[in-house]
Amino acid sequence: MRDDGTDEDVTVSSASFVIQTPYAIMRPILKPHARARSEMSDERLLNPNPDSDDQQVEKSLRPRSLAEFIGQEKTVEQLKIAIAAAKARSDPLDHTLFYGPPGLGKTSLAGVIAQEMGVKIKITSGPAIERAGDLAAVLTNLQKDDILFIDEVHRLNRAVEEVLYPALEDFALDLMVGKGPSARSLRLSLPRFTAVGATTRVALLTSPLRDRFVSVHRLVFYSDDAMREIVARSARILGMPISDAGALEIGRRARGTPRIANRLLRRVRDYAQVIADGTIDVPVARAALAQLEVDELGLDENDRRLLHAIIDLFNGGPVGLSTLAAALAEEVDAIEDVYEPFLLQLGFLQRTPRGRIATRRAYEHLGIAYSEKSPGGDDPLQGRLF
Repeated sequence: MRDDGTDEDVTVSSASFVIQTPYAIMRPILKPHARARSEMSDERLLNPNPDSDDQQVEKSLRPRSLAEFIGQEKTVEQLKIAIAAAKARSDPLDHTLFYGPPGLGKTSLAGVIAQEMGVKIKITSGPAIERAGDLAAVLTNLQKDDILFIDEVHRLNRAVEEVLYPALEDFALDLMVGKGPSARSLRLSLPRFTAVGATTRVALLTSPLRDRFVSVHRLVFYSDDAMREIVARSARILGMPISDAGALEIGRRARGTPRIANRLLRRVRDYAQVIADGTIDVPVARAALAQLEVDELGLDENDRRLLHAIIDLFNGGPVGLSTLAAALAEEVDAIEDVYEPFLLQLGFLQRTPRGRIATRRAYEHLGIAYSEKSPGGDDPLQGRLF
């Protein structure tokens, strides 16, 4: 602070930032375990307890450039233009937000952006940044043009968000130093950087935070052709012989999600090496997936268990979410965030004010005779086209 009482701007590098504040500003905040919760919705599928080896394989299968990235054509094209323009101006890329279901490539795209821009990327997550001091430690360690990737950005603490706003807009960090009457405000100038946020629940982002991301991209589920290409590419990286039809068979059962496709591929690879001749074709893929209890539409045992509970225990519904969770011995959040989205996408489940209802399609897929009347005497499906 100057003698006239005004705050001073201070340019800080990571090496010279040594200020005693009430926050543990320089405390390391890397918490790898904090990201595990964000991947709950597809960690359950075939790999309930992923180990470090699986994580390393997952990283090796990620694309390293936009040319290698398969699918999401609209997003990729927009990123190509934005990156080319930023590099031509020698400016950092605008703050970018990716949102969509888990496993569609949000983290991969952040790494691709860093590779295309030729800069370093620092990775953290919303739950890992617990206090303003944690965020200050991350921001003051950034270099010019670096990318800060925040996974599950919607889970940032509100107090942390307030500190992040000036960092995103003005590339400045406002801190209070000291306590009581001797406390003073300090503004630290930060190098220009790019924040890349990823979230599976964009509706939970506060409006002020969402508005500070200049470029917002929604990632969608992949087509069967894109999934076939992704499986074929991953098989080449793993050195696994696979036919086009075999790649399509695995890809179309992966819920339109590359992360699930890669995990299915690794399990099918094991089956092919032990049971078959080492090559993945359609018969081998079908046999392996049948052993894994993944059906033609990509439903696993837990999906079918939920549908059977609604149909067998509650006569097709409607059944309340908490009642269904108790019947399945599952958490309410697990049913709502993990199981239901894919079943709703397939049209196997309906959410109504009275509860969950299994649709005609669910009965037909499970091979169960469908009754036109619900327990209450109403026909919730009458007049609907399937």
